[in-house]
Amino acid sequence: MSATPAAKRKSFVRIVGASLIGTTIEWYDFFLYTSAAALVFNKLFFPTADPLTGTLLAFTTYAIGFLARPIGGLVFGHFGDKVGRKKLLVLSLLLMGGATFAMGLLPTYAAIGAAAPILLTLLRLVQGFALGGEWGGAVLIVSEHGDDRRRGFWASWPQCGAPGGNLLATAVLAVLASTQSDEAFLSWGWRVPFLLSGVLVVIGLWIRLTVTESPVFVAAQAKADATEKHVPVVEVFRHGWRRVLITIGARMAENVSYYVITAFILVYVTTGLGMDRTVGLNAVLIGSAVHFLTIPVWGALSDRIGRRPVYLIGAVGVAVWSFAFFALLDTRSAGLAIVAATVGLVLHGAMYGPQAAFFSEQFPTRYRYTGLSIGGQLSSIAAGAVAPLIATALYQRFDSTLPVALYVVAMSAITAVAVLSARETRGASLHDTVPAAPRQTAPVV
Repeated sequence: MSATPAAKRKSFVRIVGASLIGTTIEWYDFFLYTSAAALVFNKLFFPTADPLTGTLLAFTTYAIGFLARPIGGLVFGHFGDKVGRKKLLVLSLLLMGGATFAMGLLPTYAAIGAAAPILLTLLRLVQGFALGGEWGGAVLIVSEHGDDRRRGFWASWPQCGAPGGNLLATAVLAVLASTQSDEAFLSWGWRVPFLLSGVLVVIGLWIRLTVTESPVFVAAQAKADATEKHVPVVEVFRHGWRRVLITIGARMAENVSYYVITAFILVYVTTGLGMDRTVGLNAVLIGSAVHFLTIPVWGALSDRIGRRPVYLIGAVGVAVWSFAFFALLDTRSAGLAIVAATVGLVLHGAMYGPQAAFFSEQFPTRYRYTGLSIGGQLSSIAAGAVAPLIATALYQRFDSTLPVALYVVAMSAITAVAVLSARETRGASLHDTVPAAPRQTAPVV
């Protein structure tokens, strides 16, 4: 006896919720390191006379985590396309949570010397490996359960895990920073949010274990020839290399703008403008809350007018706003810092909202997890990994934020070219072996 429409909808909402909570926890772990690198790791693990140099060293280990993400995407994508999405999502959560919890137990440079940053770097590599496999599986488990007409909206919810995780990480750090002295925060307070990850992982696992496997994957497996040798990574580079390049290019502006807004802002506000760290933390905190709420709005809009137009709004928007962003910060007004971060993140959401559906629709089921993960995570090296490093280095070299804004503009140009090179996929069926042409139907209400 088949399930009723109400039961199917309830099951699907549970899948969306499980994916959102899982990605929120994963991103909490990953972004916690980003904030800590800007605020405390430069002092505890890379103590130097020059604050900006210490920050650059801390961001270098931050970037190393990105190097492991394509490897994680390749490994998780391969097995995700072979054995299913669900099992790999559970494994990624365990790896990420375990590494983050261990960071909270690490001795600092003052206690064990050079071994401290080495251990920190190794754990960061584990984080990157886990996140590299997490993102593709999380967006696919929702995209492949949902319907074609509203995929942009539903698939945008796992994307909310990024601002959700950043919101959670920044909130915990902001509360600790505002309720503790600098000495207490540097001594032990910074460890609390890392240890909290252990509790969050238990909650995330309990929720993720209730998720059912993707029906698109199950259907593809049922039709597959059991005697055929299936190597997803080979198929990606043989048949889907152009789609991988589009995915990489489309993420350049999205990645760079996000880390400039959420990570470099902490460096610039404290080291460049000499303001209290809570100004930057609160700006990111409020901006992330608004970001969380607007991502599904952009996803829904992509169901109405298409993925490409919405994505281009975001790419052009962050390019223009990058100049206003620093101008507002330079006023040294806490209120205008909030405006700078919030508007920037809303514009970023125009790229991030439709991204899950747009990228999922680029690849056939046989190597969708692999293609999505490789393209998405290779771009993380070229964009997200180096964004705080490049932004900090540019500011240190020129003593001006204008080169940083021009850096965002250049990445936006690359993204615009990539998106214009892709064909519109709104309404495409994920059961197709190749991306379907967009349906010429009336917009979804």
